[in-house]
Amino acid sequence: MAATQLSARQIAAYGVLGFPLAFAALPLYVHVPRLYADSVGLPLAMVGAVLLLTRFADALVDPLLGQWSDRLGNRRRLIAFALPLLALGLAALLAPPASGGVTWLVLSLVVTFVGFSLATINYHAWGAELGATPQESVRVTSVREMFALGGVVVAAALPSLLANDVATAMQHLGWVFIPLLAVAALATLAGAPLTPADTTTASASRHLPLTAVFADQHFRRLLIVLAVGGIASAIPATLVLFFIADVLRLQEWQGLFLVIYFVCGGLALPGWVALARRYGKVSAWAASMVLAIVSFVWAFLLDAGDGIAFGLICAASGAALGAELALPPALLADRLASGRRAGSEAAGAGAYFGVWNFVTKFNLALAAGIALPLVSFGGYEVGAGDTASAQGLVALAAIYALLPAVIKLFSLLLLWRWKHQFEGKSS
Repeated sequence: MAATQLSARQIAAYGVLGFPLAFAALPLYVHVPRLYADSVGLPLAMVGAVLLLTRFADALVDPLLGQWSDRLGNRRRLIAFALPLLALGLAALLAPPASGGVTWLVLSLVVTFVGFSLATINYHAWGAELGATPQESVRVTSVREMFALGGVVVAAALPSLLANDVATAMQHLGWVFIPLLAVAALATLAGAPLTPADTTTASASRHLPLTAVFADQHFRRLLIVLAVGGIASAIPATLVLFFIADVLRLQEWQGLFLVIYFVCGGLALPGWVALARRYGKVSAWAASMVLAIVSFVWAFLLDAGDGIAFGLICAASGAALGAELALPPALLADRLASGRRAGSEAAGAGAYFGVWNFVTKFNLALAAGIALPLVSFGGYEVGAGDTASAQGLVALAAIYALLPAVIKLFSLLLLWRWKHQFEGKSS
């Protein structure tokens, strides 16, 4: 636990690495399906299957990476090792050769995922170890997520500025990422404060099995809410570019819609932090879920050319995103801090965030593996344009909007059911 209150400069130095990590996540989870279906020519169902298998394998490794990271006990060194792998893998993933096909997709995904996983687990665990109080933990996570949203906004806006066609834009995006990552990594590794994992030898708690994480009932329930709500968010993220291009017929507005979504997420963050301070993190998180559900239902009612309405939906759902990025990790950081204050023996923060990452990535894998085949079986064809069947477009809209609304509602009910337990141990 941090011995003194963190300064704004220290928190900013820690948070800046969130910019390139989120910058990498946008093309990794949003653009790759369309890139390999359109530009490489792989069948959409095959792309979905590859993403499902590789993301699931990546997710399974995360808890082990987290436990291993706790045992090594040096967050900075592990992050410095992981980032070159991430840079190399992403640059390759976004620049597939004409003859690469599915083999190139699989290999580049593996390298990217290993680097991304090892970096993010230790980066988030580092943040959880910095906050000495519940108020400080939400400051750390909110600043990190504000930088992250900035990275996503830049990644969303750049492709249309870099090139007219998707393949060239993605290739250039991969090369832009490398210097951004280097500068941010230097700022964070040199300027952020040390944690006990960097300055002490590994404690006995860091050698406990992963079952110690799952034995924590508070964490299990928080994880269930995260998992259910995360699936609801991952499905639209997988399908949004298809929805914009073929349901709204506004492909040229894709970058603008993504920018609106993520900018509003960043602008809303201070408001969610203020609401969390006044009413509690759980109540603020629940309010963001209601906003997301309303946005999903509204999106299903749109038709071709409804750009202004979809822009408003992007603004509302983006605002909801801000809460979901900052508040759940802050609740986990509070849980870890309460355990440290009570002197209870628990697994290290890396193990917790390894499991946390597993659930987050499993959501994305499930979304790609289920949503893409579902829309394909529903009659939707990529790039059909004016010849697209009405049945296929309705299937795409329903799976993009209504299915997430139902799942998010279930997540909201679970959160509210366990509200008092979460507040009693984290507020």
